[in-house]
Amino acid sequence: MFGHNQFAQMKNTAYFINAARGALVDTDALVNALKSGQIAYAALDVTDPEPLPSSHPLLTLPNILITPHIGSATVETRLAMAMLAADNLIAGLNRRPLPTCVNQSVNYR
Repeated sequence: MFGHNQFAQMKNTAYFINAARGALVDTDALVNALKSGQIAYAALDVTDPEPLPSSHPLLTLPNILITPHIGSATVETRLAMAMLAADNLIAGLNRRPLPTCVNQSVNYR
């Protein structure tokens, strides 16, 4: 967990970036670090909670960038996602095992 102690160890010129998991960061500690100038800026692709409520204090700060969990949204990754979805659809329609079936107990064998 990234919290008050970790932010206190950062330089006041530091940029904090989280594109991993929102729950890895104590959001209140991040708000305090940004408001107090303990860190200069933050960029988040994930938050906790996600999405943030419209009244959340992070949304009022001028020194933060928040993207809607699209950090992997490159042309290449979106193409790969579309191809994988199509592969699963075709396999299912042909009653073949799905390449990425989550619940194997219902997967075609």
